[in-house]
Amino acid sequence: MSGSISPFGRWLNGTIRVADYGRLVADFMIREEMTNPAGVLHGGAGAAILDDLVGAMVFTLGREYAYTSVNLTLDFLHAARLGEVVTATAEVIREGKNIVHCEGRIVAANGKIITKCATNLIQTSVKLAL
Repeated sequence: MSGSISPFGRWLNGTIRVADYGRLVADFMIREEMTNPAGVLHGGAGAAILDDLVGAMVFTLGREYAYTSVNLTLDFLHAARLGEVVTATAEVIREGKNIVHCEGRIVAANGKIITKCATNLIQTSVKLAL
């Protein structure tokens, strides 16, 4: 995601693996600055990964206007440790005209779900340069 239009997304530095209509999958290396004092993925960093990936995934819908998150509900289920590569997935659950409901998850290499989320994004008045 080094070419992302999101400066924060570039900092997260994920590698996109799948980009389909309504679905985006990316890998992320857990770097030191993404961890808490215990050396595991900080909850805020996990939230950021999911929020940014969901936002990027909305671009796969080909909408004319930008969308922004109105809520983000998270469950932290397991730890991801410094140096591990995790896979994040963002998917559309319901695609409305103005509101898009999505879910996301971060999964460890062993298949354990690290973090999962549900979020709604709303259409803004910002027209995208397509």
